[in-house]
Amino acid sequence: MRIRNAEAGDISGILEIYNDAVLHTTAIWNETVVDAADRAAWVAERQRLGYPVLVAVNDEGDVEGYASFGGWRAWDGYRHTVEHSVYVRRDRRGGGIGRALMRELIMRAGALGKHVMVAGIEAGNTASIRLHESLGFEAAGVLREVGTKFGRWLDLAFLQLRLDGPEGQG
Repeated sequence: MRIRNAEAGDISGILEIYNDAVLHTTAIWNETVVDAADRAAWVAERQRLGYPVLVAVNDEGDVEGYASFGGWRAWDGYRHTVEHSVYVRRDRRGGGIGRALMRELIMRAGALGKHVMVAGIEAGNTASIRLHESLGFEAAGVLREVGTKFGRWLDLAFLQLRLDGPEGQG
């Protein structure tokens, strides 16, 4: 597996992972699948703003996961905080791809002078919460029933990592 910046040829792999998460998980709280133009525009906008979009690719060049971060909130006072997302192809979860993408994201955020990285995770996603905690993220609170998907209310757990901490060293 290799981690690199996303390129135009990666859009179909990113799209497949994204739409699978929309249809089958509570990792993404959207209920409508998107097309390749939507994902290409998302990647282009992140890159235009100076934020990374990373992909984990196998030896054949297939996208097995992707990750990015962007501004957390729109006001100037939050400019040193970012919120990230990381998604792994369904058949490759649990094999270290998410961890590898996260480590690279943390390093990139620190290199950009960011101070805190925020994770917003559906509170029942214990695997993702454990992964984040193993990377030094700390629980910051839970917002109860702020989202809905698959006919049920969802809680949003927030975790945060100070990027000058053990994993960030930024």
